[in-house]
Amino acid sequence: MSSVVNKSQLAKLIRERRSLKKNYKPDPVPKELVFELLNDAVWAPNHGNREPWRFVFIPAETKEAFIEQLLTVFPKDQQENRRQYFRQPAAILVVIMPNDPRQKQWEENFGAVSSMIQNFQLLAWERQLGVVWKTNPHIYEPKTREILGVEAGEKIAGFLHMGFFDSDHIPKTKERTPVEEKMTIYE
Repeated sequence: MSSVVNKSQLAKLIRERRSLKKNYKPDPVPKELVFELLNDAVWAPNHGNREPWRFVFIPAETKEAFIEQLLTVFPKDQQENRRQYFRQPAAILVVIMPNDPRQKQWEENFGAVSSMIQNFQLLAWERQLGVVWKTNPHIYEPKTREILGVEAGEKIAGFLHMGFFDSDHIPKTKERTPVEEKMTIYE
């Protein structure tokens, strides 16, 4: 099977997008940009058009106050490390989803949220806004839920750390295994 030489812009974007964990520029991330990107990202496929997401945006202006509140979730000996960790991104977007007790609906919702987050990451990458989806243990802590106003029947799907980047700081990636090596043809 021959590979296609000319990739579409979308295929190129999918292959070149990276999760940026650090080296963000200090520039604030405008809420208007986040709204613009999200208004496109939410066109992700979602069963029954349930739109199983909501968001909490922590911009640069309120990030320090948020960090100080969030540090109370961590043991004292980890707080300084976590303070530095949460200061790295210019902004944080928290994605919250329903925690449906029915397995099928939960999986459909999580698939939709995952698709929406991938859309957001791709759209952000086009604008030189780096994003990494974080699912660290603090998202499961009741105190974190309280700080963010996560209600009963909801779950934090993750924190999206984001910031603008210079192209000199784009990490390399490992090649992917060709699909042909992971495919079984049903006969």
